[in-house]
Amino acid sequence: MSEGLVVVQVDAEKCIGIGNCEMLEPEVFLLDDDTGLASVVGTGSLPLDRAEKVVAGCPSGSLSICRAE
Repeated sequence: MSEGLVVVQVDAEKCIGIGNCEMLEPEVFLLDDDTGLASVVGTGSLPLDRAEKVVAGCPSGSLSICRAE
């Protein structure tokens, strides 16, 4: 993996389905049509700067950086 990649995760119990994560990183996050909650698509890997931006943009605080690649 490239240096500087981290993995993001969604806490489904905190997610309120606003969709900022999907709007900012559509290849990493997907809002489920049935539940309205966000989930991670694929590995959830992002460069640190982009991960920090998407985590900061989550109004429910349900996103977090869980580990470095």
